[in-house]
Amino acid sequence: MAGETRASLLRVAGLKKSFTTPQGRLAILKGVDLELDVGSSLALMGESGSGKSTLLHLIAGLDDADEGEIFLDDVAVTRLPDFGRAALRRETLAVVFQQFNLIPSLTIRANVAFQARLAGRLDPVWREELVGRLGLENLMERYPEQLSGGQQQRVAIARALAPRPRLLLADEPTGNLDEATADDFIKLTTEVVAATGCAFLMITHSKRLAARLERQVTLSSGVIKEL
Repeated sequence: MAGETRASLLRVAGLKKSFTTPQGRLAILKGVDLELDVGSSLALMGESGSGKSTLLHLIAGLDDADEGEIFLDDVAVTRLPDFGRAALRRETLAVVFQQFNLIPSLTIRANVAFQARLAGRLDPVWREELVGRLGLENLMERYPEQLSGGQQQRVAIARALAPRPRLLLADEPTGNLDEATADDFIKLTTEVVAATGCAFLMITHSKRLAARLERQVTLSSGVIKEL
């Protein structure tokens, strides 16, 4: 609604990250500042190697920053121990990576339910709605190796959304999907944002898909710039 004020969910302040290379230290993030409100969506763009995936990994607590702070629901992610970050990923946020990371020994049905079971929030009705929206109904008793790359990516998306996370992070989630299925993913995810208050941050190279989200920013020269 116009004029509606939404609470801040994610706040990144002064985030810096560098890596050691044969030529010395290479600064990737040089003081990133970013905010994301409850129920909002953001497309993060930038050239390859600009640090987009690095930023996503830091927000998810999968790596340590050199400097700066990340707050998610007023919890300082950057100060949490490893087990605290693992709990955050289990209960508060979900990540869809470029790699599918499906469990090969589990059926598609079990893979979709996996994250929601860990979080103690398995809703069979919601799971079946996701399965139907993503066109997975006839694949539920198969195993990941029996699926195409695009089908596996849809399973990864369903698994991430099944627990109704507070924050969904996605690293090029539509890279292996055809245009129609990519559009379906964006439509489904924005509906989840509206229905549950989940926030959505997506890395994408597609200006067309980025335009479907509320905000678009680019990561350039180690800092965030609004588009």
